Amino acid sequence: MPEDSTAAGPTRPSSDVAFTASVKALQEQRGSRRRYQRLEAKGGFRQSITPDLIAFLAERNSFYLATSNAEGQPYIQHRGGPKGFLSVLDEHTLGFADFGGNQQFITLGNLADNPRAFIFAMDYAQRRRVKLWGRARVVADDPALLERLADPAYPGKPEQAILFAVEAWDINCPQHIPQLVAIADVLPVVERLEARIRELEAMLALRTGSAPNNPDGSNRSG
Repeated sequence: MPEDSTAAGPTRPSSDVAFTASVKALQEQRGSRRRYQRLEAKGGFRQSITPDLIAFLAERNSFYLATSNAEGQPYIQHRGGPKGFLSVLDEHTLGFADFGGNQQFITLGNLADNPRAFIFAMDYAQRRRVKLWGRARVVADDPALLERLADPAYPGKPEQAILFAVEAWDINCPQHIPQLVAIADVLPVVERLEARIRELEAMLALRTGSAPNNPDGSNRSG
């Protein structure tokens, strides 16, 4: 994804959402401060939702949502659904339909006290990760919004919507990300290979006059 030179304003770069004074002091001590000063000179992290980010989110079927309560205690919750369930509503807003879960309501309670939130989205197959800082709020009793966010083919009835106002976002390097592939993506390939193996075994059996292998690994015809 290309760099975005959009500035956060005349005084503070958007990356200050993560780079506090303590963070910058450590960057200075450990030798990375100059690199991030160059980023800050361009305005910091990206703020607008770009076409590249839209395409990335459209392929995600899960993400992690971080919130914290009034005392600052953090909490991370996994959210999953069909690909693209985290919808882009405009160039600064994401949203998703919120379904009933274990009834703990930690995320909703945290947002009632503290709207600051964070989304961490992973693409394990391509080893990419995107971090989004912003503010989230719960929207209840808005049928039109829920209809826009909910997938009619997805089972379950959403209880409310959660909107996420993006303040800044950035990409991490792929270092140390394990390359994982979803079973749903692998199974069709495996099934085609197994079908081809059966076809080749049958052809070989016709040529040699032997029976093809049975699924249990034996070479019995009956």
